[in-house]
Amino acid sequence: MDNFYIADAFTNKPFYGNPAGIYVESGGLSDTEMQQIASEVKLSETAFLDQIGDCCFSIRWFTPKAEVDLCGHATLASAHILWELAAADKAQIHFTSKSGDLFARKEGAIIYLDFPAEFPSEITDLPKEIAASLDVPVLSVSKSRLDYIVETDSQKSVVKAQPDQTMISHLDRRRLIITSKSFSPNYDFVSRCFYPKLGVYEDPVTGSAHCQLAPYWADKMGKTSFKAIQLSSRQGQLSVRLNKDRCEIGGQAVTVLSGNLLK
Repeated sequence: MDNFYIADAFTNKPFYGNPAGIYVESGGLSDTEMQQIASEVKLSETAFLDQIGDCCFSIRWFTPKAEVDLCGHATLASAHILWELAAADKAQIHFTSKSGDLFARKEGAIIYLDFPAEFPSEITDLPKEIAASLDVPVLSVSKSRLDYIVETDSQKSVVKAQPDQTMISHLDRRRLIITSKSFSPNYDFVSRCFYPKLGVYEDPVTGSAHCQLAPYWADKMGKTSFKAIQLSSRQGQLSVRLNKDRCEIGGQAVTVLSGNLLK
């Protein structure tokens, strides 16, 4: 059986959305080997899976530079692969991770991830790394346990933004998220995500960012269900639902490669 896959998450078309590597049954690998594989593959995230029970799998995520505590798109891609392989025979998959228990379930063609919500707080002092690196208007800045969120004035500014890679790599959070309301009636808000600190200048589509964007926009819009689009060059669409301290993130995935990694 093949043990390595690449799947594009938050899209139903190959070569769109966010590609993730998925290594199935990785129990024989050391932490060093997992990091070396992720560095070799050079995708924004590579997930490593091991089955530990009935429809229950451990999951770990590595960027080309470091292990991270939470990744949405690689979890969605992993669930997609497990269902394709018939390794999970139920409509819900349970993942154990460094961020606790995570769940993926199928509703037709859509996979929904049940993740912990992250609640950002607005700050009044703009970090110098953000002030010096952004070339678009800043309406507000918030930060969560994981990231900084900058709201700008328009979708056009989100597309235009080119934050300085060196400056934002010195932030005391892992990532910078830039967001605004959408001008399209098809979406509520738009975003882009940058985290050069972890070896990825711009992440194409970022599920975990929406665990923060949902609470952020819920406060501003007075609603808890959203359609969102991430405006990287690959783009990706997400359905997001905030339910108290949990966040459901929905999307599709498509497999683009399978094979074996050889040691």
